[in-house]
Amino acid sequence: MLAKRPKMGAVGKTITLVGAAGAIGKSVSEALHREGTQYRVVGRDRVSLTAAFGEDRLAEIATWDPMDNNSARTALCGSSILIYLVGVPYDQFQLHPVLIRKTLDAAISEGVESILLIGTVYPYGMPQSTPVTEDHPRQPNTFKGRMRKEQEDVLLDAHAAGAIRGAILRLPDFYGANVTKSFLHSLFEAAAKGGTANLVGPVDTPHEFVFVPDVGPVVTALLREPGAWGRWWNLAGAVTQRELAERVFKMAGVKPRLRVAGKNLLRVLGIFNPMMREFVEMHYLMTNPVLMDDSALNSLLPGGIRKTPYEEGLRISLDAARAGL
Repeated sequence: MLAKRPKMGAVGKTITLVGAAGAIGKSVSEALHREGTQYRVVGRDRVSLTAAFGEDRLAEIATWDPMDNNSARTALCGSSILIYLVGVPYDQFQLHPVLIRKTLDAAISEGVESILLIGTVYPYGMPQSTPVTEDHPRQPNTFKGRMRKEQEDVLLDAHAAGAIRGAILRLPDFYGANVTKSFLHSLFEAAAKGGTANLVGPVDTPHEFVFVPDVGPVVTALLREPGAWGRWWNLAGAVTQRELAERVFKMAGVKPRLRVAGKNLLRVLGIFNPMMREFVEMHYLMTNPVLMDDSALNSLLPGGIRKTPYEEGLRISLDAARAGL
């Protein structure tokens, strides 16, 4: 149910964040707020949306059931641009292509012009080169990768057919202040409390992390670029987990203490915890990481991509963990 129709935003279009309640949705909303852009947030749970966005005078809150076409159409009514952030439980990735297809049907019916999908590296599969550019083939080697590729294909096929404009922004893993769904969240908690960080190893292999607040400005900049549509773009950032851990514990003034789970331990833990079992098939990303090249995106955006130095991002995240004690 909609509270009111928003005015057009700074990019001249009505922007709607679909599946907005997560960390990336919050980053995008904050970027829109800084620009003075009104926007709509759509999700299943009004309580969580109100908690996240209720104090922002520029935000309009709408709830939906994406599997119900009437509900979806009502939530998307009046939108020109959708930023698609819909997540699913890690053991239900088969829902990804279903949900975007339902969303597309409703969006096309309501005359939505464009959809930017916030995607992942999963569709690339096992890396065939380092770094990975956008020309790298999409050959997923896991079920989750196949479902994410199918999700992308639904959008790209609609774009090719002229039904709607579509584009994809590929993100690596991420971290940030109070970002609980991050591989690094345990690190900040442990450093703040003087405990042991639980990490998925190996921790000396390069792995990509992006600081969550850096994502929002990239998204809003992409929306302004006519050349952004009809393809996907990489957003990169490579470092090792051990390097990050040593920096964070040093900032906290405590000795580094790490508990590292490899693939075999994940299998054992998966016997008792079905969600841990789901991490096993994606473990190749720790041993054979997809390290992306984002020079194309950097060239596209006026002024390039602004990335917070790791030292600054880690400090902000550690301070937030300390404040939460």
